[in-house]
Amino acid sequence: MTTADDRAADALAARAARSLDRDQLSDRVLTLPNLLSVIRLLGVPLFLWLLLGPHADGWAIVVLALSGVTDWADGKLARALGQSSRLGALLDPAADRLYIVATLVALAIRDVVPLWVVLVLLGRELVLGLTLLLLRRAGWPPLQVHYLGKAATFLLLYAFPLLLLADGDNPVASVAQPIAYALTIWGAALYVLAGAFYVVQAVGLLTGDRRAGATR
Repeated sequence: MTTADDRAADALAARAARSLDRDQLSDRVLTLPNLLSVIRLLGVPLFLWLLLGPHADGWAIVVLALSGVTDWADGKLARALGQSSRLGALLDPAADRLYIVATLVALAIRDVVPLWVVLVLLGRELVLGLTLLLLRRAGWPPLQVHYLGKAATFLLLYAFPLLLLADGDNPVASVAQPIAYALTIWGAALYVLAGAFYVVQAVGLLTGDRRAGATR
């Protein structure tokens, strides 16, 4: 094996070690952080109903804000109480994605966000879903969430309530609109970039598997 191959193998092993960190987590289900994640998930249908039913945007913003608080709290509590778990590692990003997809669909139905934003972000989720299926088929666990993905989620979850505030004739709308659009564009760009990094890392693992199989 050449030096270049050695470096490639070392890089593959490092990526594998990071991706397998999740397998070292506890199998516990009944933990306080997991309960908070479940509460966040249960808030998704309530959030959608508030947006699409009575158009109670103020209450929808409250639900979205509470989801952000619980997102911060479950991570803090998991580390502070030593209650990090495999279930929590799955629930946390799942809740983030569900809120983003649900909000995009609702705001698109109400013509609050441009169609291109919806198509780009939903397309990103479709690509990541297919990538995850390929990883599972090859025997790899889901990869760790990239910090860019967390930053993008943070920006989008702040952009969405501002988009709701900007959608109206209230005095706050003129102030909220440019901030909302700026956060949406930056959040969407980082969200797609984080997805691209995820796909690149997954491709590295999958092609490394094939090379390893070819050399055996």
